[in-house]
Amino acid sequence: MSVGPASNTVENRFLTRPVGRLFLSNALPMAVVMSTGGLLNVIDGIFVGRFIGAEALAAVSLGFPVVMLLTALTALGGGGMSSLLARHLGAGDRSKAGAVFARAHGLALAISAGLIAAALTLGPSVVSALAAGNEAVAAETRSYLLILILGAPVQLTLGLHADALRNEGRAGLIALLSVLVNLLNIAANYVAIVLLGLGVAGSALGTVSAQILGLALVLIVRARDRDLLPLGALVQASWLSGWGRILALGLPLSLTFIGMALVSSTVLLLIGTTSADHASYVAAYGVVTRILGLAFLPQMAIALTTQSITGNNVGAGRIARAGAALRLAIAVVSLWCAGVALTCLVAGEPLGAMFSEDPQVTAAVAAILRPMTALYVFTGPILVLAMHFQAMGHPLRTAVLTLVKPWLLVPALLVLMNALAGIEGLWFAFPIADAVLLGLALLLIRRVRPIASLSAAPSAEKAA
Repeated sequence: MSVGPASNTVENRFLTRPVGRLFLSNALPMAVVMSTGGLLNVIDGIFVGRFIGAEALAAVSLGFPVVMLLTALTALGGGGMSSLLARHLGAGDRSKAGAVFARAHGLALAISAGLIAAALTLGPSVVSALAAGNEAVAAETRSYLLILILGAPVQLTLGLHADALRNEGRAGLIALLSVLVNLLNIAANYVAIVLLGLGVAGSALGTVSAQILGLALVLIVRARDRDLLPLGALVQASWLSGWGRILALGLPLSLTFIGMALVSSTVLLLIGTTSADHASYVAAYGVVTRILGLAFLPQMAIALTTQSITGNNVGAGRIARAGAALRLAIAVVSLWCAGVALTCLVAGEPLGAMFSEDPQVTAAVAAILRPMTALYVFTGPILVLAMHFQAMGHPLRTAVLTLVKPWLLVPALLVLMNALAGIEGLWFAFPIADAVLLGLALLLIRRVRPIASLSAAPSAEKAA
């Protein structure tokens, strides 16, 4: 099937539906999609901690920076593609949208090849450094990560197709497929970890198997739905050109996840040099990353929904609709983040007990969560604003809101607080960084005054 020029026969729902209904119909399914993945990580952590032990939980926790790197690389291609794809779809130019879709596939395969090569050459020494000399933990981490990295081409390609479907108005379909795949993944992990006794490698095998199944399902959907960009678009444009613009637009969001990996690596290295009970604190930090990872994913769903609405409407010249969606998204995500912060404040120890029966691990989880989430309420609104800027084609503004905290503030504050107060003070680096970033966000809003967030919608567009 050929990719034709602009066609008026395909309704663009981002331009026609009322903003509130549009936001909910996209944000809720995306939240389900992303939260089921986060829930999978939580359940997987419970399987590992309770059926294998605290040392195994420490092993998969050491792999968290690499897992975040995989997420970052998925966002690099998918996020950059989404910004361009949404605007081309909003303008009705399916030919250009198909070309961007094809180029993103070439970029994803090139990134995967580079990652696999780096893992085979540098991976063992990096894992040994993070394990602080605990070779038993390091060996389990290596086997876990090798399987995940070899599956990177599937993960990155699946990410592209999920992002494309989201921008084509199929968020509900993605939610259905995601729930199905993640339920199968949970079952596979239980069989591999608990029944077959494959250890942490069983967790990785279950994840890659689910990703393969998910990719097969989205390809079948795209082949059968004529309103979607056809699979034929992938062979009608070069896979080796146009990477620069995709990288430029995807880099801020990708670097956010790489920054999370940097922060996690810094924390793990400082734990290794500060705490005598290295394995317990590493396991506890791994539990915290899974809990906060689950809490972060609905925020990302809201931010990605904002990106899709902004991109389509800016592409069609409907700036005020994008602004209305932005204001709604900030209100919703603020409520979510406040709930997360309250839960972590009062329920740290019960949350830790879900993952491990070790009292040292449980107590450490609570001691980490309380200071880390003290100003968590501001993280979601800043992320939503950043994705709004990204969808409008402003990568520098996006970079200010997404990169300063993980790349500059938190690493520097972690080292400082560790030097001043040891491991107990380490976790206060996070709320201090949140306060500084909030100040930067307010300053940026005041100076740039983004029209989509501050302008009032004309009555005609409100009616739309």
